[in-house]
Amino acid sequence: MKIYTLTAKQNLPISIQEAWDFLSNPHNLKTITPDYMGFNILSGANKKMYAGQIIQYIVTPIAGIKNKWVTEITHVVDQHYFVDEQRFGPYVLWHHKHFIKEIPGGVEMEDVIDYKVPFGILGQLVHPIVVKPKLKEIFGYRKEKLNELFGEYESNAETKIVFS
Repeated sequence: MKIYTLTAKQNLPISIQEAWDFLSNPHNLKTITPDYMGFNILSGANKKMYAGQIIQYIVTPIAGIKNKWVTEITHVVDQHYFVDEQRFGPYVLWHHKHFIKEIPGGVEMEDVIDYKVPFGILGQLVHPIVVKPKLKEIFGYRKEKLNELFGEYESNAETKIVFS
């Protein structure tokens, strides 16, 4: 059983409050998701984020195939981190930790995602060809969109996406 990890870090020249207000609002996920993915929240995003919140949405990541995805917000520590876990969707496991911390001149955002693809060995063979490049593309888009919305950090040399 192979579990993959994606880590993405980005610095933004904004306050921790501004970062938290944006990142902890489920409606903003659509803003930082590529349009071609057809991201649409179906339910569960009508309140400020809280532990136990269930959010249902539709996403079309590959070849026009719509996926219903259900996540639960399992942990929330105001202005520090939150965790979402897939309950139903395209992955066997999806555990996504969102961290933010103050740094000189802004905030560092770090995402750590542990995930497992379906279909056993076939899924593992497809991972480097389809899944990994798609996730890199999605997080690359997100980085650019956040820079567009909030401005680029003075030295964005630390911006990176790493798989392990």
